[in-house]
Amino acid sequence: MKIKFLLPFLLTLTVIVVFHYTQFFAVKLYPVMANLTVFLVFFSSVFAKETVIQKFAKALEGKELDDFTRVYTRRLTYVWCVFMFINLTISIVSVFMSEHFWAIYNGCISYIAIGTMFAVEYIIRIVLRNKYQK
Repeated sequence: MKIKFLLPFLLTLTVIVVFHYTQFFAVKLYPVMANLTVFLVFFSSVFAKETVIQKFAKALEGKELDDFTRVYTRRLTYVWCVFMFINLTISIVSVFMSEHFWAIYNGCISYIAIGTMFAVEYIIRIVLRNKYQK
């Protein structure tokens, strides 16, 4: 049962070891596939009645979303789609650049960018909620 918890860690470690000790080019596509998957999840939800972010918000709130939250989360999904598309594009370009750039971008910069995006969105959400939901 505890192996399920370690599986993502072991898979990531395996990818790192294979990439480090071989010249296996396809390993560089790992971040591309991960970014593509996340982008497709967000993008495909734009065409659904509820976006992925709306479903998360609804689950966290435990009730139907009010009009402000419904509009905000749909717009936020568009923003995340653009962000993830840019991140995907850079990860694709990095495959054809030096291993150093690939490792720095896909192992550090992209995670900092995602964290920054989360933090900025959280601050904006608090400000807008205080402004419009009084």
